[in-house]
Amino acid sequence: MAAVNPNITLGTAGHVDHGKTALVKFFTGCDTDRLKIEKERGMSIDLGFAPSTIGGVQVGIVDVPGHESFVKTMVAGASGMDGCILVVAADDGVMPQTREHLDILSLLGVEHGVVALTKSDCVNAEELELAREQVREFLRGSFLEGAPICPVCNLTGDGFEALYEALEQLVRAITPKPTHGVFRLPVERAFSVKGFGTVVAGVPVSGRLTVGQEVILLPQGETGRVKRIEVYGQPTDAALAGQCAAVNVARWDSRTIGRGDAAAEPGFFEPGEWHACRLRLLPCEQIPVRTGERLMFHTNTSEAVAAVYLMEGDRLRGGEEGLAQVHTTRPLIAAPGDRFIVRSPAQVRTVGGGIIVERIARRLKRHRPGVCEDLAARARAVGNAKDFIEYCVKDAGAAGTREEDVAVRVKLPLTRARELLGELLATGAIHEPSPGLYVHSRAANEQAVRLLDAVRAFHKASPARAGIRPDELLKQAGIGEDVGASVIKTLVEEDRLTETDGRLALPGHSVQLPPEDRELLDATERTLREGGFHPPALAAVAEATGASEERAEWALALLTERGAVVEVAPGLFFHAEAVAHARQLLESHIRREGRLESVKFKYLLDTTRKFAIPLLDYFDRIGVTKRDGYTRHLGKG
Repeated sequence: MAAVNPNITLGTAGHVDHGKTALVKFFTGCDTDRLKIEKERGMSIDLGFAPSTIGGVQVGIVDVPGHESFVKTMVAGASGMDGCILVVAADDGVMPQTREHLDILSLLGVEHGVVALTKSDCVNAEELELAREQVREFLRGSFLEGAPICPVCNLTGDGFEALYEALEQLVRAITPKPTHGVFRLPVERAFSVKGFGTVVAGVPVSGRLTVGQEVILLPQGETGRVKRIEVYGQPTDAALAGQCAAVNVARWDSRTIGRGDAAAEPGFFEPGEWHACRLRLLPCEQIPVRTGERLMFHTNTSEAVAAVYLMEGDRLRGGEEGLAQVHTTRPLIAAPGDRFIVRSPAQVRTVGGGIIVERIARRLKRHRPGVCEDLAARARAVGNAKDFIEYCVKDAGAAGTREEDVAVRVKLPLTRARELLGELLATGAIHEPSPGLYVHSRAANEQAVRLLDAVRAFHKASPARAGIRPDELLKQAGIGEDVGASVIKTLVEEDRLTETDGRLALPGHSVQLPPEDRELLDATERTLREGGFHPPALAAVAEATGASEERAEWALALLTERGAVVEVAPGLFFHAEAVAHARQLLESHIRREGRLESVKFKYLLDTTRKFAIPLLDYFDRIGVTKRDGYTRHLGKG
């Protein structure tokens, strides 16, 4: 029966010379010390990889160096682990790197593991039991508390069966990494293979990659297509997050690629020097961190010097955690939720770690109102994809955000982002004003208040007007058309606004006019009606009504809004009855004759060209007629 091949990677951890590599070789048959110098010194200095079948499940094994000089290499290997094999020599017991490796695994979020108590042949039964008790006490309070502690002899294999059974249980307890994310492989190493070209190897932290797919190398920005993939040393069509994979992209140059670079799906990741983080220090009084302090920053396979700027005070003590932003000396490729480790170059020790919240464009001003609160909300959201999507929509504010931008920000394929957006829509947390555009319900409610306030202010300033046009309202409220139109529609549906003849008003609003204004409106309308197809100009209206030109202009505008008057051209007003009569004459003529020559229209109306042509142009604009040179035909209006 073929082994099941889920995306699970285990890794070793522990002090130098405690038998990690020998243990891996014993149950995989692979010597992970591939370098000549490693064999000469009898000590691992680089990461080693080996496939193994445990309980019918094929998993990858990452063997890490245990010497304190290579802790940064250990961190690079540990970043891809789903579970660990903590190796402690029975004759040495718990040593400095045993402690530091366990701290690193805890900070990186590893939750599963077993303990191999190696060199059991080097101690007697009583000493072995004392060693087991020491390890048990050491693990108290850690994620390995209660984990199986299996004495083994790397030379004879004594105790191996119990360790193997513990590993079977370990593999069954691990949930494989989800593969619906965007593909990203932090590079462990790169090399060239004759006949194939460049190969990058490592453990993908998200997504799925297939042969023929385009990938981008970062931070170099070079794209290429995948020619070949190997998982656990075997050719395959796809590599999944959590699998030890080697990816062949022929056009890349292996000499320009180093540990810490990344191969990823194009369009989602940008190298960055500034990152917002949640930092947690190990519980030790000797490791306070002051704002501005320079530490070694490790995330995935990357390492860089970083200045750490605290957001909530100037000092973080051992055992405390808080928000921070880090500025690295070189750009890193990271995503929201990535784990990191910080080490003190002065003390040469791990001091803490945490979670990357998000890449930021520049340093945040912590004393600016709302900055820390917003970053805290962002930090709480990144642990859950749906929560982070809701945060992104909320962060977009009144303008809303496109689904494509959400997908890029949360590092999810567009299809998956749409699914989660749909779930948020169903709960009412967000709204979709137009296809693919989303706004948070809180922002929509704030916009509704702004719109209602703007309508209220309009009524107060213009009590004689029946309402305000939607475009004018959105302009006054400073709200975009797509989102604003959706909010207006909702307000109308909820009877919080009324809409009549394209004008918006508050429910119960009635036009309020003093007697002198009503008289002016009546006189102005009467003057336009009497003018017929020879409408008076503004000055003539003012003279006929006894009003100033400014008051006459006000009356014409209000009558136009009410539909009693039509402005067919700038400053040229006809009474609505005259326009309707002109349309009737026009349509009757074209139906009878098949067309209308423009010059004849003035005779139909018994008016002059000054009034006939603008009226014809108006009918063209509203679709009553369709112009062909100097000839009109009936349009679709």
